[in-house]
Amino acid sequence: MKPVLLVIAPKDFRDEELFVTQTELERCGLTTTIASSTPGACFGSKGGKVMATIAMNQINTDNYSTVVFIGGFGSRIFFEDASAIELAKKMHAAGNTVAAICVAPVILANAGLLNHRRATVFSSEIETIESHGAHYTGMDVTVDGNIITAYGPQSALRFAKRIAEQLNQKTLV
Repeated sequence: MKPVLLVIAPKDFRDEELFVTQTELERCGLTTTIASSTPGACFGSKGGKVMATIAMNQINTDNYSTVVFIGGFGSRIFFEDASAIELAKKMHAAGNTVAAICVAPVILANAGLLNHRRATVFSSEIETIESHGAHYTGMDVTVDGNIITAYGPQSALRFAKRIAEQLNQKTLV
């Protein structure tokens, strides 16, 4: 199976959302690749450090099975970012799983992917996704077709499990 692409902000991504999600996906036998606005060191809001190996504008979507946008305050830089929005749109158009946690579902909303879809998001962004046509569920994790959204750090493990389940179902078909 193709790797799962994890997109993080260069600074102030939410550590648990990245590290718990990545660990669980890899525990389930999936390979992950970390991307950001530029390759290199990225710093979490809780002190974590990780290397992004690819810039978003260099991504060939054919090489990945899924894109996961990790939240945290830093992810706000992607809300209006053309590369992030285009990445979400291309992955969705190809029928791939598109996922976002915490405030990052706003990226999917701005890409037009949450219109008439059930979704969840961190409480500060409920009105934002609803203004783009999303049906806010209030759940920790929401799956609607090939779109998976999650509330925040405490949802990271369930979020990763749902991503892995969806990818495993696709390989069985």
